[in-house]
Amino acid sequence: MTKGLCILGSTGSIGSQTLNVCENLNINVVSLIANSNVKAMEEQIRRHKPKVAALLDERAAGLLKQAVKDTNTKVLMGEEGVFEAVTHNDADTVLTSVVGIAGLLPTVAAINAGKNIALSNKETLVTAGPIITELAKEKGVRLFPVDSEHSAIFQCLAGNRERDVEKIILTASGGPFRGYTKEQLKTVTVEQALNHPNWSMGNKITIDSATMMNKGLEIIEAMWLFNVNISDIEIIIHPESIIHSMVVFKDGSIMAQMGAPDMRIPIQLALTWPERIENSFRRVDFNELNALSFNKPDFDTFGALKLGYKAAETGGTLPCAMNAANEVAVELFLQGKISFIQITELISQVMEKHIVNSKPVLDDIIETDRNSRELTRNIFNGGF
Repeated sequence: MTKGLCILGSTGSIGSQTLNVCENLNINVVSLIANSNVKAMEEQIRRHKPKVAALLDERAAGLLKQAVKDTNTKVLMGEEGVFEAVTHNDADTVLTSVVGIAGLLPTVAAINAGKNIALSNKETLVTAGPIITELAKEKGVRLFPVDSEHSAIFQCLAGNRERDVEKIILTASGGPFRGYTKEQLKTVTVEQALNHPNWSMGNKITIDSATMMNKGLEIIEAMWLFNVNISDIEIIIHPESIIHSMVVFKDGSIMAQMGAPDMRIPIQLALTWPERIENSFRRVDFNELNALSFNKPDFDTFGALKLGYKAAETGGTLPCAMNAANEVAVELFLQGKISFIQITELISQVMEKHIVNSKPVLDDIIETDRNSRELTRNIFNGGF
């Protein structure tokens, strides 16, 4: 059970829901970290009274410091402030919910400081899986998955032997464009892509769900979290989002974790494991369910899935390059500068041009991310 919590990305969707969980569980919120949202951070400081709060944007941090000068919360700024907040002595757990590779270096700092990690930032393992898992092992800290799919696998594996696993099945809702053809995807709008049928998430993750790149990222995350080969991970479309993932064992038995599509449930479990504590969150009413349905994913229409498997099979720095290209491409789409289908096309071109380093260290990952972002923008500017 978490005693003191740091939230990296507190003003986002997962961070805000985590604070709701903390109120229900009476967990001590030690430090809050965000990028630049002064108003939201001020509200969180006044409500949750953390010892420290950090904003990466130094100008925003200056405004925050002035706004909360009547409180006892110490305001920190910039990268140095983020690292101070994420390694605070009174926090035993850091929940990483910041979006993208921005979560990587603070997570490394937290692990080095001996903090357990409640991991919602999948990009940390996508870009640097072997580095992070080895460091966590060396420092004796736990990685608790927060993503609903990985939390489900974690629960299904509890009490079972790793060698008895035949394969992992990651479920996917299919996003707002399930059943669409390539031709239909050419005309979808940002507003349509942000309209997820089941989950309430931030913009970037919602677009990843629409392209299905989120599953490409999640298979890589699952490889490192659960020590499985990419060939032993299968994706299945499950539109109802009731079964969050499954584990198939060698004897043919299948364990599935079910629950309402409410992120507070896996968030709470990551903070309380191995305890399960009563709450008032959403429940599944089987009397209202007509059926649970399953379909094969359409790899041709949703090419991001193929890219995810390619990155996972190749390894090295290719997953990092893919992630960097995706982050830039999604931002270009949200800005109305490229079409929906061009997100995957742009990522594919970056991956084709990337020269893979098969055994990267952390500095190589950072360099790959920077170079791949630059390459993505250059390809875009060249009128790809």
